[in-house]
Amino acid sequence: MRPTLLALFIIAGAAFAQPLNTLTPEQQRSGWILLFDGKSFDGWVDPNLKDPPAHAWEVVDGCIKTVPHAATREDLMSVREFSDFEMVFDWKVAPGANSGVKYRIQALVFMDADKLRRGVPYEQQVEFEYQNHPSDRKTVRAGGRYEEYPVAFEYQVIDSARHPDALRGASYRAAALYGMSPVTSFEDRPVGEWNSSRIVLRGKHVEHWLNGVKVVDTSLDAPAVRQAIEKRWHDAPGIRQLLLDQPVAASPVALQHHVDAAWYRNIKIRLLD
Repeated sequence: MRPTLLALFIIAGAAFAQPLNTLTPEQQRSGWILLFDGKSFDGWVDPNLKDPPAHAWEVVDGCIKTVPHAATREDLMSVREFSDFEMVFDWKVAPGANSGVKYRIQALVFMDADKLRRGVPYEQQVEFEYQNHPSDRKTVRAGGRYEEYPVAFEYQVIDSARHPDALRGASYRAAALYGMSPVTSFEDRPVGEWNSSRIVLRGKHVEHWLNGVKVVDTSLDAPAVRQAIEKRWHDAPGIRQLLLDQPVAASPVALQHHVDAAWYRNIKIRLLD
C-alpha cells in the first residue's frame, strides 16, 4: 500500500474513533452508565462541597486526577450504589505512584491525624476509629490532615516496577485484588502510558482484567482471600468480620487517593442481573 493511501486510512480511522468520556448508542442500549463526563464531578460526591472541603481531587484535561500530597487523603466516591456490575476505566500513574479502585464497600472510617495514637499499626488505628469514632470531620482543625478509609475490596492501580508495595509480590501489582489474590500475568504498560481495566462482579465472584487480559478470577469468599483477610486484619476483629461477612451488598465505587498522582478517564459501569 502506498504511504499516502495508508496515511489516509489512519486519518479516517482516527476521525471515527469514539470520543473520550462518552457512550456510543450501542453502549447506551446495553445499559452502560457514564460515570465521568470529562469535565465535572457529576456522578461523584463532589469533594469541594464537603464540610470542610476535601481538596484532594481535580478535573484536568478530560481526566479525574488526584491532587498529590493533599492534606485530605480522601477517596472519590460515586453517588450511585452498585451490587453486581461490570465496570471499565482507563488509568495511568506517575512514576512510583499508587492508587486503586474500591468496590463492595462495607464501611467508611474517618480518621483525624491529630487523633491517631503513636506507634499503633494502621489496621489497629482503623479498628479503633471504627469501634469508638473519636474523629469527626466537623472538628478537624484548620489545616489539619485527615483520611476517610473505605473498608472494601480493591483493584490495585500502581507503578508495578517502582512502588515498594508492588515489589512485595503479584498480589500487590497492578490489577491484583489487593493483598488477597495475585495477578496471573503482568499486563500493565510502562508508567505514564494509559491502561484499560475492567472489573466484573457477580455475587462474590470477581474478575479483574487489564489491557484485554483476565488476570484475576476468584471469589471474595475464596479460602485464599479469607486467609489474607484474617492475616492482615488479625488484630482488628470488627474490620475483619466486615470483610469476611460482607453484609453490605450494594455500595458506591471509589477511586483511591494514596497521596500520589494518578489519572482516570472513560469510567463506565453497568448493572448486571
